Amino acid sequence: MSEGSNEEIIEELEDIKEPVKYEPMGIKQILTEMKDISELIVDLAYSAVLFNNKELAEEVHELEEEMDKLKYQITMMAMLAARDKEDAEQLVGILQLATAAENISNAADQIVEIILRKLDVHPVIASALADADEQIFRVRVEPDSLVDQKTLGDLRLHSTLGTRVIAIKRGRKWIYGPNANTIILSGDLLIIRGPEDGHERLKKIVHTLPMK
Repeated sequence: MSEGSNEEIIEELEDIKEPVKYEPMGIKQILTEMKDISELIVDLAYSAVLFNNKELAEEVHELEEEMDKLKYQITMMAMLAARDKEDAEQLVGILQLATAAENISNAADQIVEIILRKLDVHPVIASALADADEQIFRVRVEPDSLVDQKTLGDLRLHSTLGTRVIAIKRGRKWIYGPNANTIILSGDLLIIRGPEDGHERLKKIVHTLPMK
């Protein structure tokens, strides 16, 4: 690799706050996770600004750091896999896609700096974001909730409420793009996309305890 490429890799490593241990992963797995993060992180960033929500902003910051680690992993894989010029040329497209996804997460992290630095959000910004047909909401599943141990298919949120679970945070683990077979557990943080009235109705369902 060129001297410029080496300098870029060094800069990326310096940006990562915690030491990163190289863990062999499939390229497809890494790219899929980077794609999922890049889709989710933009929604969360705009929502953090819209609701002036520090917790959402911190979620964005954590995801941006996770993206940095994934970019490091895929860069390491490329360096180990490139045995000659032909191999390097085949890996260029993969690294370009990974870089583009990382750039999206960096931009989202810059958006939430408004919140993390406690700067005033201009009313025009909030107004523009509030006019969106669909918004992003966070709902915590209470212990012994009615939805605990139910699958998303069982709940049929999209058909009944017009809302869709786009991600679930379970402890420190993220579940991106959950499907009908994904089971909801108490303590899960659901990231929801949909209209505000659907969000309000969902909150009542999530906070409702089953009848004894």
